[in-house]
Amino acid sequence: MAEATIRDVARRAQVSIASVSRALNGLGNVRQETRERVMAAAAELGYVPHAGARSLSLARAHAVGVVLPDLHGEFFSEFVRGMDREASRRGYVLLLSNIHDESEQAANALRAMRGRVDGLIVMAPHLSAAMLQSALPPTLPSLFINGPEEIDDRPTMRLDNVAAMEAMIAHLVAGGRSRILHIAGPEGNVDARERIEGYRAAMARHAPDVEPVVLAGDFSEEAGEAAARTIRDNAIACDAVFAANDMMALGCLQALQNAGIDVPGEIAVAGFDDVPLARYLGLTTVRVRIAEMGARAIERLIDILEGGPADQRAERHSAELVVRATTAARG
Repeated sequence: MAEATIRDVARRAQVSIASVSRALNGLGNVRQETRERVMAAAAELGYVPHAGARSLSLARAHAVGVVLPDLHGEFFSEFVRGMDREASRRGYVLLLSNIHDESEQAANALRAMRGRVDGLIVMAPHLSAAMLQSALPPTLPSLFINGPEEIDDRPTMRLDNVAAMEAMIAHLVAGGRSRILHIAGPEGNVDARERIEGYRAAMARHAPDVEPVVLAGDFSEEAGEAAARTIRDNAIACDAVFAANDMMALGCLQALQNAGIDVPGEIAVAGFDDVPLARYLGLTTVRVRIAEMGARAIERLIDILEGGPADQRAERHSAELVVRATTAARG
C-alpha cells in the first residue's frame, strides 16, 4: 500500500492542503474544528510529514516526546528539568505536550508524535490502558510513568505510594496524632487512588479505633484551601491533615493559619512530593526525587533507542519521609 500523502489527508479531512500544513505545524491561524479533523485524518491514514519521514529513513530525529497531565506547577517543572538535563547530555531534545482527559483530541495528540520523535515518555496516571493502547503508535518505543497497571508490554516506572503513605501515618501517630484527615487527589488518577488505599491501610494499622476521613481534592492549591474551610465550617475533629500532594498541603496550611488555627499545635499538616516551595515553608512531606526520576526515564528510553535491550521491567521507586516544622510533635 502506498504511503499516505498530504493530499490524501486533505481529501480525507475535506480541507485544503494549506490548511493541513498549517494544522500539522501547529500554526495559530487554524480553527480548532479544522485542526481536529486534520489530526484525525492524518492518524487514520498513518500520514508522516516529510520532515519526519526523512528523519525515519535517514537518521533519528534525536527527539523524545513527553506527554504529561499538566505543564504547570512545581512538580512538573522539576520533572521536566530532570528530563531535559539528561536529554541534553545524551544529545536529544524534548517535545512536550499535555493531555488532560481521554477525548479524541487527546488520542490524536498521542498519534501525532509518530514521525516527530524517536521515542515517547508518557506520565499518564489519569488515562486508561484501553485509551493508551489504542492511541499510541505500536512501533514507537515508549516508557510509562505511573500509568495503568494493565500496560505490561512496555517499560514502566512506578512510585511506591502505599509505602510512602505508611511512613507518614506512622510518623504522625508517633508524634501524638491519631485523627488524621486525608485530602485526596482527583478521582480516576492512579496515584490518587493508591494514596487513598495506602492511607486507609496505614490508619487501620496505626489508629484502628479512628474512622478515616477523606476529603475530595484535585492536586491544586485551591483544593487544599477548600479542605481547610470544610474542616473549619464543619468542625471536623482532626489533629493532622495529610494531603496527597504538596500544593494541596500548602493551600490547606495557609488557609488554616489565616483562620487562626495553630499549625502544628492544633493541626499538623503534611504533603507529598517535596517540591522546592515545601522546603522553604517548612512543610513535612514525603520526598519524591522528581528531577532524578525524570532523568532516569530519559536514560532508560534513550538506552533502548541506541540499541540497548528492550527493558520491559516495571521499576519501582520509593519516597523518603522528610520531617519539618509543620508536624512537630506535641509537647
